Amino acid sequence: MSGPLTGRVAVVAGATRGAGRGIAAELGALGATVLCTGRSTRAGLSELGVSRGRPETIEETADLVTAAGGAGIAVRCDHLSESDVGALAERVRAEFGGLDVLVNDVWGGERHSEWGRKAWELDLGKARALALGGLWSHLVTGRYLLPLLRPGGLIVEVTDGDGWTYRGNLIYDLTKTGVMRLAQGWAHELEGDPRGITSVSVTPGYLRSEEMLAHFGVVEARWRDAVTRDPNFAESETPRFVGRAIAALAADPDKRRFNGRALASWTLMDEYGFTDVDGRKPHWGNWLRDVLSGQVITPDQV
Repeated sequence: MSGPLTGRVAVVAGATRGAGRGIAAELGALGATVLCTGRSTRAGLSELGVSRGRPETIEETADLVTAAGGAGIAVRCDHLSESDVGALAERVRAEFGGLDVLVNDVWGGERHSEWGRKAWELDLGKARALALGGLWSHLVTGRYLLPLLRPGGLIVEVTDGDGWTYRGNLIYDLTKTGVMRLAQGWAHELEGDPRGITSVSVTPGYLRSEEMLAHFGVVEARWRDAVTRDPNFAESETPRFVGRAIAALAADPDKRRFNGRALASWTLMDEYGFTDVDGRKPHWGNWLRDVLSGQVITPDQV
């Protein structure tokens, strides 16, 4: 079988779980070869995997890519390590001659986030770790892999939010808006580049990740049980939804029209007409608008 991304090569940085896993799988579903990077492997979990009790590995993600119709390749890489990222770049150059899609999805900031604390109350060690993992890793990855993007290539910075509304915690806000700004920065740096590369940031909505399912004590098959605890969860989306958004963008021959923009899974759904894996069309933007306009949402309404 072939798809619109058959013959294309993608790197999904931070593909162990969550949005990264969903993005890698959906790129594979369109036929791409996807290098799935991260630090948790079958040979050993990262400290994040151990500390958070998360068993997912990059090999599992690579298997999902292949099962979806692409070719999944697991590559252990610490994206804060220049030597690791440099070695990844050399492998891409040697084995594939270049790259078509780069997705920066490294995060791991859950354990460092300190919600409810003012900026002057933050643990600066945790704040530094969050910024390094959530933003600096993206810069390092782009530094080494952007030169490998072929004509018509795409770089996607995965973030939280498509606007400049304050996100409730100073270091979290600086990191996530910094990722948005990085996508804009790549676009400016690439002005005049004959390759015609597109750079955007993309946010999921209320992501129904493995971590969030565990937080609510539910499994995917019974995710609606969590709506009684958080009515907003009714509009949640699987990681495959933002994956479909980015895969559709990657396959669009006219994607340059979005260059430099901050996009969302739901705006790309409106553009390309895809659904989530269960056929739903979650639209977090509309949900936020309705909630902020004063609509009261109760569990019996969803």
